[in-house]
Amino acid sequence: EPIEKRNNEALPEIVGRQKMAVAASGWYLGELLRFFYSLFFPGLIVCGVLCVCLLIVLWGIRLLLQRKKKSGSASKTGKNRTVIAFFHPYCNAGGGGERVLWCALRALQKKYPEAVYVVYTGDADVSGQQILEGAFRRFNIRLTCPVKFVLLRKRYLVEDSLYPHFTLLGQSLGSIFLGWEALMQCVPDVYIDSMGYAFTLPLFRYLGRCRVGSYVHYPTISTDMLSVVKNQNVRFNNAAFITRNPFLSKVKLIYYYLFAFIYGLAGSCSDVVMVNSTWTLNHILSLWKVGNCTNVVYPPCDVQTFLDIPLHKEKTTSGHLLVSIGQFRPEKNHPLQIRAFAKLLNKKEAESLPPLKLVLIGGCRNQDDELRVNQLRRLSEDLGVQEDMEFKINIPFDELKNYLSEATVGLHTMWNEHFGIGIVECMAAGTIVLAHNSGGPKLDIVVPHQGERTGFLAESEEDYAETMAHILSMSAEKRLQIRNNARASVSRFSDQEFEVTFLTSVEKLFQ
Repeated sequence: EPIEKRNNEALPEIVGRQKMAVAASGWYLGELLRFFYSLFFPGLIVCGVLCVCLLIVLWGIRLLLQRKKKSGSASKTGKNRTVIAFFHPYCNAGGGGERVLWCALRALQKKYPEAVYVVYTGDADVSGQQILEGAFRRFNIRLTCPVKFVLLRKRYLVEDSLYPHFTLLGQSLGSIFLGWEALMQCVPDVYIDSMGYAFTLPLFRYLGRCRVGSYVHYPTISTDMLSVVKNQNVRFNNAAFITRNPFLSKVKLIYYYLFAFIYGLAGSCSDVVMVNSTWTLNHILSLWKVGNCTNVVYPPCDVQTFLDIPLHKEKTTSGHLLVSIGQFRPEKNHPLQIRAFAKLLNKKEAESLPPLKLVLIGGCRNQDDELRVNQLRRLSEDLGVQEDMEFKINIPFDELKNYLSEATVGLHTMWNEHFGIGIVECMAAGTIVLAHNSGGPKLDIVVPHQGERTGFLAESEEDYAETMAHILSMSAEKRLQIRNNARASVSRFSDQEFEVTFLTSVEKLFQ
């Protein structure tokens, strides 16, 4: 009883203390709100002043760049010449993107021979003349007018190896700094991004006051990439530890959505947008929302050179040669080719076939690509197929042509390849292609011609191995029929067709 009595007496005191605590916290909250309110207007003024200062600085930079542009475009005769610049930091690489660059330059030089041509490059280890000689050696392209190469020393800022995490964001921010370096060295009248660095477009449009165009080989981010993260699928750009963790997957998905929004804003700064395939078109229309100035311009393929290869019923080599053409980048998925080839050699059907050899032909841009080739060599050793394989890196054009003339099958394994110039070259050379069942190959290239088959598509290791075995076991007459169909379908990817569609698309930049 005494204890209960004391508790009853203490109860009002406890309640009173609680009320005082609530009142005190309410008072502190009120004081805090009054403090922030007192800072609101001064903070607003400070933000306004900083914004005005930033605008003044940007306006000053813009005026400075305009003066630089006028002094840079004046010729010896005193007449202003149009300066046309291409942003292509890896112009000395040997991929399909570089072929687009040189063919675009050649087309423009034919139509506008009086213009000044500039290429922003990060290839510091070679001279401009060596770059041009490399373009002729690899692509059989000779330019008719001089080209000025502007060296970018900060190309390392767009290397994916610099950003083990948040790679898309890191490379995109790096491209802004690289674009700034380019703009500080040369302010063009017409700026064309031919490598897919969309975040450079606002710089050149709003600070450089350039007419801006872009040729998109592959969107930096796509709705397919969003679906991969959303469905927690493992890919080369979606690590297993993220797919296993629902929280990390959600965080990455939010990051991707935010990045896609900003990427769309940057891309929408283009006056002219060219895309290389139907697949790329669908994604760019979804992200950039600039359908009124977007056109499909198929990349140029030197199909005539390959069409000149005589199409014999049987190849002259005793066995079957399988080739792959593509830069040694992770997304090309060369390991799938090696594993599928190893599976093919282990099949019973292969026992009745002549000797088989797989040749991987491609370009190495940097040390990372060279390291990747070494990893592929080790994989071939682990699978016991190293004696049946060869690696051909940065080979001359004539050597590439010789390999394609002898090959029976042309392999391609990249998921959602934006286009696939190597596939077109194989088809033109009379090689039966086996490509990945996605992206540009599925929608634009390996499609029926007049209702007839032009090649094959596959997805898994087993699919590739089975389809290779099927192709190699076909009769020579049946293979010849498919080769003829494929050859007849590739004229739409010729250099001449590219020049016409490219010049029509960029005409707006010169009006």
